[in-house]
Amino acid sequence: MNWLLVVAGGMVGAPLRYLTDRAVQARHDSVFPWGTFVVNAVGCAILGLVTGAAAAGAADPHLRLLLGTGFCGALTTYSTFSYETLRLTETGAALHAAANVVAGVAVGVGAAFAGVWLAQTVWS
Repeated sequence: MNWLLVVAGGMVGAPLRYLTDRAVQARHDSVFPWGTFVVNAVGCAILGLVTGAAAAGAADPHLRLLLGTGFCGALTTYSTFSYETLRLTETGAALHAAANVVAGVAVGVGAAFAGVWLAQTVWS
């Protein structure tokens, strides 16, 4: 049963990541990987919210598997983040690469903290 929840979440998260990435990137005329940046930030916020809800007793383990592991696992992408950072460096956009790393980590961690805080505010 558990693996079906992860698969179901992933079946939604993976295409949503692709579609969101393409939609966001199409709106920006920049070498900066805005699409990946957005999906990673949103995924971190959702995972923080689910984790905070679980800690408050408002989300059961099945919801954590469906949304946390399946959906967020497929929505977010560390491998693409790493690859895009490498490509920025290789093409001479070192400043963009550094900004991607610093902003990506700062915003991702901040979004996760914000999600946990929101969950604790709502369910505690």
